[in-house]
Amino acid sequence: MSTTVAAYAAPAANAPLERTTIERRALGAHDVLIDIKYAGICHSDIHQARDGWGEGIFPMVPGHEIAGVVGEVGSGVTKYKVGDRVGVGCFVDSCRECEYCLRGQEQYCVNGMTGTYNALDKNGEPTYGGYSTHLVVDENYAVRIPEGIDLDVAAPLLCAGITLYSPLKHWNAGPGKKVAIVGLGGLGHMGVKIAHALGAEVTVLSQSLRKKADGERLGADHYYATSDPATFEELAGTFDLIVSTVSAPLPLDQYLSLLKVDGVFANVGAPEEPVSLNLFSVIGGRKTLAGSMIGGIAETQEMLDFCASHGFGAEIEVIPADKINEAYERVLASDVRYRFVIDTATI
Repeated sequence: MSTTVAAYAAPAANAPLERTTIERRALGAHDVLIDIKYAGICHSDIHQARDGWGEGIFPMVPGHEIAGVVGEVGSGVTKYKVGDRVGVGCFVDSCRECEYCLRGQEQYCVNGMTGTYNALDKNGEPTYGGYSTHLVVDENYAVRIPEGIDLDVAAPLLCAGITLYSPLKHWNAGPGKKVAIVGLGGLGHMGVKIAHALGAEVTVLSQSLRKKADGERLGADHYYATSDPATFEELAGTFDLIVSTVSAPLPLDQYLSLLKVDGVFANVGAPEEPVSLNLFSVIGGRKTLAGSMIGGIAETQEMLDFCASHGFGAEIEVIPADKINEAYERVLASDVRYRFVIDTATI
């Protein structure tokens, strides 16, 4: 039997979120019921609630940075028990059969992963995310939150953390590598922490220097303002890897000029508009313009264990649920350091 739970939903595109109730499915044999404690607010929540990435499914309950405690387990569950600390990220299912699912890269599922919200599950029912009190999910799509991280600072790791960890690991950020993070926001601040912990020399490229002290505190070795044309002259040919976290179109040719030969410019921020590029910017220097999307379940667990072993989570501001709409506007104004997290006890 399904369960009715409280949630915050956008009733239509661009409409303010409001308190409502939703149905969570009955517990299957391999499902866990999660008592959600905290849910991060990701910029992608705003894109989707406002139809920025295409037509959404409404009413929409956003939220894919979920941290909580197992409240109930199905009869066949082997990975978790009641009371375990768990998280759920950007997807709650995948085909489980394609080459990418089988190699633990479910985020690239050929048949399409099932998003934690704004998606349809295998029964054709809409999925609802973490801005709610409870979630039912297959045990194989939940991850364990190590004891070394508090649940509130762990929540944003389920999207922001893994979104940066995956490309930094894939392109071998580490000792002897010069890495730049573009943008010091919800994603970027995690990129600085993780790249620093991996042993790379870390530079922040931000529009201004107003967050310079924060960037250095989080682990940046250098901090430059991209609004200053001298930055692009001074840093030409410097970086092995640049990870862009911004969701606005960038002058890619300028940024590609900052790479060494064989350097990589990896996008994890997703602008709503197309971007332009002069191909000579990649031909000269055998450079790579790339993208990366979250991580698989195993890599997400690896990231959580890595963060715990280095003693950090996200930098957060905890808010009550009735401040969600205000928080959305503050995210758009870059007025958060560095991730809003909803205390779901207030829903």
